[in-house]
Amino acid sequence: MTILRPATQALLRRTANRGVLTAAASTVRSRARSVVVSTTSTLTPSRRGFADAAAATTVGNTSPWAHFKMAPPDPIIGLNEAYNSDDFPDKVNVGVGAYRCDQGMPFVLPVVMEAEKAIIAEEMDHEYSGIAGCPDFVNLALKFVYGDDCAALQEGRIAGVQTLSGTGGLRVFGETLATFGHKHIYVPDPTWGNHIPIFKNAGLEVRKYRYYDNDSCSLDFSNLIDDMRAMPEGSCILLHACAHNPTGMDPTVDQWKEISNVAMEKNLLPFFDSAYQGFASGDARKDAAAVRMFVEDGHNIAVVQSFSKNFGLYGQRIGALSVVAADPEEAKRVLSQLKVHIRPSYSNPPRHGARIVTKILSDPEKTNDFVHQCMGMAKRIDGMRYELRQALEDLGSGRSWDHVTSQIGMFAYSGLTKDQVVALREKHHIYCTLDGRISMAGVTSNNVEYIARAIHDVTGGK
Repeated sequence: MTILRPATQALLRRTANRGVLTAAASTVRSRARSVVVSTTSTLTPSRRGFADAAAATTVGNTSPWAHFKMAPPDPIIGLNEAYNSDDFPDKVNVGVGAYRCDQGMPFVLPVVMEAEKAIIAEEMDHEYSGIAGCPDFVNLALKFVYGDDCAALQEGRIAGVQTLSGTGGLRVFGETLATFGHKHIYVPDPTWGNHIPIFKNAGLEVRKYRYYDNDSCSLDFSNLIDDMRAMPEGSCILLHACAHNPTGMDPTVDQWKEISNVAMEKNLLPFFDSAYQGFASGDARKDAAAVRMFVEDGHNIAVVQSFSKNFGLYGQRIGALSVVAADPEEAKRVLSQLKVHIRPSYSNPPRHGARIVTKILSDPEKTNDFVHQCMGMAKRIDGMRYELRQALEDLGSGRSWDHVTSQIGMFAYSGLTKDQVVALREKHHIYCTLDGRISMAGVTSNNVEYIARAIHDVTGGK
């Protein structure tokens, strides 16, 4: 008698029952297919989850990214790429919002280089900052924009944090607004292109208020006020503190006062984007006048600051976000909520650029050097404005170019149409954004005549 091992007996039993098992498995698979079909048939491609979309790729393609579509290029980055690939020797880039010296080269403020040397000599560590950033930097940034004599600052009712330049501050505040009941935010039309996706991604509906009259190349003030009065009470309104981007057209002091009054009447929340303080006019106090006026008028405003342009710290991503509260206890609660949004986003901000700004603004001598050097950048840009306008007028242009010199800051909102901008690029290798915004920092003594002749050509002299 043959004795079979237990494993062999189990194998024989599975073989004997194979027909039954196969039939059962077939039934299960059939039912599973029907369930899958009935489930997936109700899903549109836009609503599929990541795994569903990946499974829908062609047979044999195992990449989970196969269903990704090519995103459109960023308007500015794409412009730079087109410029870099152009081999024309006299090409000009007036699209990027970064300061250039009169030789067209990146410029590092001498006072920044001195501050960096001092920081290196001190052999500082590279430990994390807190969630709110470097306290000394934040305190100095608040004094820079609100003024040393600001009552709200002296009373301890301004909450402030360091951010990833202005962009990071905009996102943090947008998320904070959305968390605490705001559904929308009003931005000027036009505004900096990145404002809209930042606030949309933060969960807000972006609405626009009229700001610029393209026909007269001037501030559309009456319609601006009308639109403010039509805003739902309690709405947040974004305001450019100075050197409006892209138009370079700022309200006058009297107009700012009326804006403040209407904002108070409608109980609006003013949110200032201050990206050019000191860089616009060369006078940091003048460039902060609107912010300081609103605080004195009793508004509990919010302000986001960037130190990219005025200190030339583009790659360091140094900024600050602050909120004026009713009292110190409220300011502490606001600060805690700002930190709640920072922590899961980027945890804490970088230190080096903050140390540079701190080193400069904490030293009266270095601060004076900064003011002088920042004024020099502002004056060079103003000089290029007058030279460009004069060159266009000398060519006999039939249109007025007064707006080139009446605007302020880095950009000139030229009034060129999209077709004219394209012609400027294709015929003359001059690169600017499609809305006709020209970065005056890219205009130099060597290329201003060339730019003027090109603009005269694409506009037909009229």
